[in-house]
Amino acid sequence: MPKQMIVGVDLGGSKINVILSDSSGNIKERDLRDTLAHEGPEAVIKRIIESIKQVASGADIAGIGIGAAGACETSTGVITLSPNLPGWHNIPLKDIIQREFSLPTYLENDATVAALGEHYFGGGVGIENLVYVTVGTGIGGGIIIGGQLYRGASGSAGEIGHMTIDINGPRCNCGNIGCWETLASGTALAREAVRQVEAGAQTTILNFAAGDPRAGREGGSTKKVSAQSVFLAAQDGDRLAKELISRTGYYLGVGLVNLVNIFNPQLVLIGGGLSQMGPLLLDPAIKVVRERAFELPARAVRIEPARLGADAGAMGAVALVLQEKFS
Repeated sequence: MPKQMIVGVDLGGSKINVILSDSSGNIKERDLRDTLAHEGPEAVIKRIIESIKQVASGADIAGIGIGAAGACETSTGVITLSPNLPGWHNIPLKDIIQREFSLPTYLENDATVAALGEHYFGGGVGIENLVYVTVGTGIGGGIIIGGQLYRGASGSAGEIGHMTIDINGPRCNCGNIGCWETLASGTALAREAVRQVEAGAQTTILNFAAGDPRAGREGGSTKKVSAQSVFLAAQDGDRLAKELISRTGYYLGVGLVNLVNIFNPQLVLIGGGLSQMGPLLLDPAIKVVRERAFELPARAVRIEPARLGADAGAMGAVALVLQEKFS
């Protein structure tokens, strides 16, 4: 492993997290700033460059890894499209950063590199076959097969949030119907909570959304309902909130059944914001896997929370450099 430092960049729709790490995953410097994506690609790229300069000042750098929200063509280092980064169509981010710093630079989807981060530094150390699932606003993931990141024919493997779970389900932002993330994400949880509240269900969810329970639809308070509101209400004992999280966990489990049957992994790691709900979400999901997956792969797999938390993307970008340059 190199003695030089590595820069890991996690480019998200709301935050840019840039770290300086050694090859063992020890973070030496960090710069966290708002993406301000509405300002467009040029302004965001300038911010990324400033952030890299901030953490890398005076260090001997082996390379720069970038995990970016959106569809990435890894062979060319181009972000082809990103729903969370307005105006990012065919942006050659890898070449821009590589020219700026004259350092080897590697680009990958953020959820995909997070899988690599967990494999190198987190819950997947020593595991040759694993699936990482990030559950937040949407659902993304990455697949490790034989200790290597699986990219597929065009480098776009791992878009697990967009496998069809219900052909008559809700329309997804991607344009499809009934994608996994329309049923098991934080957005899906909040949407169902709003539907129940507006239908007159007895619940304290609005109390935790800084809303007036009596205001209802007219007061607009349901606009503040989020997955976090539902979780807080559930922790406070609200029956409906618990049921809604359990329902989301059920659909999470349905998707996991497919992944377990197809990939036969040793380990499935669940990351992202919703993973913080712990057993309320994961127990129903694991129950579905035990009941519905084929017995042999179900017996072989462990399903656990991921370990790297908010640093999964940046640590994965560090791991990307290690895999691409030194393995």
